[in-house]
Amino acid sequence: MPDGAEQLSAATLADKMIYTAGVLLFAWWLIRTSLGRKALADSPPRRHRMPPYTPLIPFGIWFLGTATLQQFVRQLVGTLGGWRDQFLDNLVYCAGALITIVVILGIARLTFARGLRGFGLRPRTIPRDIGWACVDLYAVWPIVLAMIVVTIQIGKALLGPKFEIPQHMGLDLITESPALALQVLIVFVAVVIAPAVEEMLFRGLIQTALRSYFGRPWLAVIMTSALFASVHVNGTHWPALFALAMGLGYSYEKSGSLFRPIIMHALFNGLTIAAALAESAPA
Repeated sequence: MPDGAEQLSAATLADKMIYTAGVLLFAWWLIRTSLGRKALADSPPRRHRMPPYTPLIPFGIWFLGTATLQQFVRQLVGTLGGWRDQFLDNLVYCAGALITIVVILGIARLTFARGLRGFGLRPRTIPRDIGWACVDLYAVWPIVLAMIVVTIQIGKALLGPKFEIPQHMGLDLITESPALALQVLIVFVAVVIAPAVEEMLFRGLIQTALRSYFGRPWLAVIMTSALFASVHVNGTHWPALFALAMGLGYSYEKSGSLFRPIIMHALFNGLTIAAALAESAPA
């Protein structure tokens, strides 16, 4: 059996090999698409009759409606104490997200040509979308990691050598909470609920509306990615989230399938949770 140092060295080498393969995949994509300029030249259009302000409706329901619902439930139920308050908040978030998803699906069915299929929800494409979601995430992963490194270096230069990017609150709850019910619920929110509602809203509605207005796929992807990153609370996460969102937006425009960014988003969240759990596990 190798000792701890040898195991750490082997793991580090494996990580470097995986990272290098991702970089090579991304470099191959850059060469093949003339630095991305030709990447979306043949992206399928999404015909719809959605007014430009339409995405604001589910956006408001998701952000303002869910926050209002959480406050109402808190006043109605009162303080439960400990992890139960977090469990209740996440449960209410699920309810608000599901309401938002229903609204989005209704909008898509009424305003997109061919309804939900035109929106990008075609179940028969799921097997192919799973494979390509893995490939797309693999290619964008090194860029996300690079953004994290750049953010840390800038933070250390401006705020001192002890600067670290704070971990997402949900990851803290998963790794530190003694309540299994709360851990399971947060994982469900992160891997199922959040990818579905966020991709339907940001990529499905907002990116589609911006592409229709400006007529340029990449501009719509960039603007949507910036908005997606900015709605997250912690600003130190924005560069990495922007890089991830660019990959999500590209995968939607390239394939026309909304399942592809949803699966890609779910995989990213799931791998992040798995890494956090592995790091927090006792040696």
